[in-house]
Amino acid sequence: MEYKFGGSLTNQRTVLGHPSGLFVLFFTEMWERFSYYGMRALLVLFLISAIVDGGWGWERADAAVLYGWYTGLVYITPIIGGFIADKFTGYRNAIVIGALLMTLGHASMALEGFTSNFFYIGLTLLILGNGLFKPNISSIVGQLYKSQGKEKDAGYTIFYMGINAGAFLGILLCGYIGESPDWGWHYGFGLAGIFMFFGMLQFYFAQKIFGRIGLSPAGTKDFDNAVEDEFEKTTEVVEEIADEAKRSVVTRDRLLVIGVFAFFTIFFWWAFEQAGSSMTIFANDYTDRVLEGDGATIFKVVNTLLTVVPMLIITYVLGMLFKQTFSKYGLANILLAISFVIIWIIVVYMLMQQFNDPAPEVPASWFGILNSFFIIAFAPLFSKIWQSKYNPSGPVKFAIGLILVGLGFAFLAYGSMGIPLGAKTASVSMIFLVIAYLLHTLGELCVSPVGLSYVSKLAPLKLVGLMFGIWFVANFIANLTAGITASYLDPIVEEYGLATFFLIFTAIPVAAGLVMLAINKWMISKMHGVR
Repeated sequence: MEYKFGGSLTNQRTVLGHPSGLFVLFFTEMWERFSYYGMRALLVLFLISAIVDGGWGWERADAAVLYGWYTGLVYITPIIGGFIADKFTGYRNAIVIGALLMTLGHASMALEGFTSNFFYIGLTLLILGNGLFKPNISSIVGQLYKSQGKEKDAGYTIFYMGINAGAFLGILLCGYIGESPDWGWHYGFGLAGIFMFFGMLQFYFAQKIFGRIGLSPAGTKDFDNAVEDEFEKTTEVVEEIADEAKRSVVTRDRLLVIGVFAFFTIFFWWAFEQAGSSMTIFANDYTDRVLEGDGATIFKVVNTLLTVVPMLIITYVLGMLFKQTFSKYGLANILLAISFVIIWIIVVYMLMQQFNDPAPEVPASWFGILNSFFIIAFAPLFSKIWQSKYNPSGPVKFAIGLILVGLGFAFLAYGSMGIPLGAKTASVSMIFLVIAYLLHTLGELCVSPVGLSYVSKLAPLKLVGLMFGIWFVANFIANLTAGITASYLDPIVEEYGLATFFLIFTAIPVAAGLVMLAINKWMISKMHGVR
C-alpha cells in the first residue's frame, strides 16, 4: 500500500484534508510562538518599569539595545541549529532539545527576582533553544507532503496560521498577566514557559506519527542502506549540475538579485521591529490607554471577540486531531487537552476581570496582537491577489511593503506632533497605533513570504542553504540595528521631538521603496525568467 503522505499509517488520517501530523506540528509551533512572542512583548516593558513596580528601572536606550541583540541573535542561531540537526541529532531530537532549553529559559527568567543572573541565563537559553527548534520544525512540515504543488503550499499556510495564533495568544495573555499589578512580570515570563513545556511534551509523545521523517542520521541509516548507492549517484549528478550552474551568468545574476532583496529587507525589518521597542514605549508612555463609557464597552466587546473566536476555532481543530490520533497517541492528546484547559481558564479570567472594571486600562503589550490579527484577516486576500492577473513583480511587492511600513510611521509621527520636546509622557489616541500596525502588517505580507519564496526559486539547488543563511544574516543586521536606533529615542525626543523620530522611519523605508521601484525592470531582467 502506497501512502499519500510521508510518515506513519496514522499520519494518513486527515484533518481538514491534511495529514494529522501537520497538526501535531501546528500545536507544537503554536505554543513555541506563544512563549516567544509572550516574552518578547514583556521584555522592554519589564526592563524600563520602575523597580517599585517589579521592573529593573533601566533607561529606554539600554532596554532597546538589549532587545535588539536578543531579536537579532534568534536569526543567527537557526543556521547553527539546522547544521546540528542535519549532521548529528536529526530534526525531531533537535526540536525536543530546543523546546526543553526554551522551557528552562522561561523558568530562569521567572526567577530573576533572586538574582539578575537568572534573567541573562534565561535569555541565552531562549536564543540557543530557538536555534535548534525553529529551522527544524519547518523542515518536517515540508517532508509530510510527497508533492511540491498546491497541497504543500496549503500545508505551510495552515502551519503559518499556527504561528500567528500562538503569537496572538502569547502577546495577549502573557502581556495581560505580566502587566497586571495583581500578578506581575515573573508570572508573565513563567506563563510563557508553561505552554512551551506542554508543546514539547505533546511533540515528544506523538513524534512516531512522522515515521522515519526527522530521525537522526544514525536512526535513518538502516532505512537507507538499500537505496544508498543510487542516492549517492544521484547526488553526484545534482552536484555536478549545480557546480556548472554556479559558474553560469544566469545563476550569477540570480544570486545578485537575492543579494539585492536581502539588502532591502534590512530596511523593512529595521523599521518593522520597532514594534517591540520604540512602538511599545510609545504605547506605554505616550498613548491614552484608560477607557471609560462607550469606549470601554467597545473595547471589552472587541477584545472578547478577538480572543474567543480564534480560541473556538483552534479548539475545534484540536477536537478533530483527537478524533484521528487519540487511539494511538493518547498521552500526547491528553497533555494537549490540559494545556487548552489552562488557556481557557486564563482567557475567561482575563475577560471577566476586564468586564468588571468600569475604566479598564489597555495593556501596552496588547497592541502587538494587532499584527497577528491583521495577518489572519488579510493573508487570504493577498494570496488571491498574488494568484490573479494583478500580481505585481517581486521588486514591486517589496517596494509596496517598504512604502507601507513607512506610511505606518507617518501616522505615528502625525499623532505625535502635539507632544512637547523632551516629554516623557503624553495621551495620544490609540487609533494612531492601530493604523500603524495595520499598514505595517500589510507591508509584511508584501515582503516576508515574497522574499523567502524568491530565495528558494532563484538559488541553485546546492546553494539554497547558503542563500537562506545570508537571508538570516540580513535579518540579524536589521533586528540589531533596529534596537540600536531605538536607543536614540530619548536624545532625538529631547532635541527634535517624537514626531521627528518616527519620521526617520518614514523617510528611509519610503526612499528604499522608491529605489526598488526604479530598479524593477533591471531586477526582472537579472532573474532570467523566474517570476
